[in-house]
Amino acid sequence: MKRLSLTAWIFLGMAVGIALGVFVPEVARQLSPVSNIFLRLIKSIIAPLLFGTLVYGIAGSGSVQAMGRIGVKAIVYFEVVTTIALFLGLGAVNLTKPGAGMTLERTSAEATLPQAKATFTSVLEHTFPTSIIDAMARGEVLQIVVFAFLFGAAAVAVGVKAKPVVDFAESLAEVMFRYTRYVMYLAPFGVGAAIAVTVASKGFSVLLGLGKLVLTMYVAQALFVVVVLGGVMAALRLPVRRFVRFAREPFLIAFSTASSEAALPRALENMERFGVPKHIVAFVIPTGYSFNLDGTTLYLALASVFVAQAAGVDLSLGQQILMMLALMLTSKGVAGVPRAALVILAGTLATFNLPIEGVAVLLGIDAVMDMARTSVNVLGNCLATAVVARWEGYSLEEADQPVA
Repeated sequence: MKRLSLTAWIFLGMAVGIALGVFVPEVARQLSPVSNIFLRLIKSIIAPLLFGTLVYGIAGSGSVQAMGRIGVKAIVYFEVVTTIALFLGLGAVNLTKPGAGMTLERTSAEATLPQAKATFTSVLEHTFPTSIIDAMARGEVLQIVVFAFLFGAAAVAVGVKAKPVVDFAESLAEVMFRYTRYVMYLAPFGVGAAIAVTVASKGFSVLLGLGKLVLTMYVAQALFVVVVLGGVMAALRLPVRRFVRFAREPFLIAFSTASSEAALPRALENMERFGVPKHIVAFVIPTGYSFNLDGTTLYLALASVFVAQAAGVDLSLGQQILMMLALMLTSKGVAGVPRAALVILAGTLATFNLPIEGVAVLLGIDAVMDMARTSVNVLGNCLATAVVARWEGYSLEEADQPVA
């Protein structure tokens, strides 16, 4: 048992959590403080780790021009892959028609549900922080990225005088990686408790009525991972087995907690150990948390058309594509918060005059679906670092230390 890896312990914790949720749900429901404590500790890592890794990564590269080139390549890759995910979700939901036969009607209760009215202007303005302290306190990942990028660029411009600041950023990043390792010792307990509470609260009965939707979602996500992400790895001749070995832990953490934030520290550390240069990892993964939401984009495409089918609304292909474009805009930046996609979905349904009651229907199974979309988000961002590194001409064949 002592030779089990942390990943194996997490799997064991998930199995125990499922068993507790099924057989002793009254006990499982009392475990929420354990999962909450674990997630709070994880969230305490995010801001200082991002700041340290980004500032040192940018200043350490010694070239603002190089970081700008990396940023352009990353954004191009993000938009191509998320567009493919969107159309894959659209194709899957139109093929299986999981909403056919259900009945949804607009009710007065729709007015009380949260609605997201995001515009390009509001998203752009929200990208820039008024206070880095406020951005860190609220966990605004994209704002932290913007501040750290400008801060790192300024450090490069200042030169030798900025060396103490850059050294501090490097030390801060190393300390936070060690802090992360300590917190991850609690992962089997936190993950197990989170699974136990979810199963005890939702049960398996919620999957019976909406089983077709859940199955469609998981098959589509699996196809995206195998065909699209696998195709990218094959095209770039990436070492697949090594990538899986280093990406499996952040993927598993994201799947079990349904929070990309929880997987961020391990994703940053493992992709650097995989062989991706620190300055690329430090920039691409945090940026991807706002612009590379492969799993969320696929889910939103599927869920929005599912609601239309359940409401008996026949959307033309043009209307569906227009809805998808709206979802791509409004979904930016939701990866760090569990279940935030429901808020985005509610706003889009209202915009296209579809019953927001669909959000309430999806809420019952959202915990199950959130695990799939969040883990695919994290996996896609891990792969994005390798893609950009290969695009920049780096070899990823080096031997690494074994993953714990």
